[in-house]
Amino acid sequence: MTEQTDGRLAAAVESFLEHARHARGLGEQTVRAYANDLDQLVRFAAGRRVTDARGLGLELLRDWLWEADQRGLARSTIARRSSSVRAFTRWASETGVLGTDPGARLRAPKGAAHLPRVVSSDQVRTVLDQLGALADTDEPGPLRDLAVVELLYAAAIRVSELVGIDVVDLDRTRLTVRVLGKGSKERVVPFGVPARDALEAWLDRGRPALAARAGAAEPSALFLGDRGGRIGVRSVYRIVARALDGLPGAGPNGPHTFRHTAATHLLDGGADLRAVQELLGHASLGTTQIYTHVSSARLREVYRTAHPRA
Repeated sequence: MTEQTDGRLAAAVESFLEHARHARGLGEQTVRAYANDLDQLVRFAAGRRVTDARGLGLELLRDWLWEADQRGLARSTIARRSSSVRAFTRWASETGVLGTDPGARLRAPKGAAHLPRVVSSDQVRTVLDQLGALADTDEPGPLRDLAVVELLYAAAIRVSELVGIDVVDLDRTRLTVRVLGKGSKERVVPFGVPARDALEAWLDRGRPALAARAGAAEPSALFLGDRGGRIGVRSVYRIVARALDGLPGAGPNGPHTFRHTAATHLLDGGADLRAVQELLGHASLGTTQIYTHVSSARLREVYRTAHPRA
């Protein structure tokens, strides 16, 4: 195709839907699915101040899928969104709305394993010891990274909750932090002395140094990115992926590994299931019960490898 279409994103989406409905003859259910997914993309892009189709890039599309993943949307929904946007950007590049096709390299996040990844207490200690050794240099980046991982594991919070924490949400005396969970539900969760020490080092030495280096800083955010703004979800993913790199075991290397690990370690240590539910901010006890299955799976694996008649 060589047809030139309106470059405004919302208008381009409408033109694509008309093309899908009439030129391609797709069923109304398929067109409605495209419309719903692409409406979400238009809204997300507008939040990033992108209203022109030419502003679409691979990073924005990836961020859109990551945001959906962090809101807990089903993997099938995210896969459908990825398919919808690839169809749209392919059409947009063919009609001249876009010069290139950013969706050609877009992939939906891989489906999670049936059971979440859990690392052992010794492995957690190894990761934190390595981060602590880097933080001993008093460089702001390593000080922040140590505090991030310590808090993720100590408080068993979601990455979306961590990046939203403000300095005033932290109570270093009571060793608690206030977070905003799913459904805008607020809760206060405890953390331990090692996490407090890492947070104090970050707040007293790391954060001011990073803010000075960046030339400015987001005044309220607990954790800052390298440019002084509030740290983003993807930056935390990179921090955790580096920390977990090289550890034995299969599964994702994301921040939720520490949330899963903390919940499993609490249950292994005798914590009450309902107390763990409250700590994690789960609306349903059934959601928390997956961690009892994780513990059972680990027990079976230990039995299989250690018992002479397994």
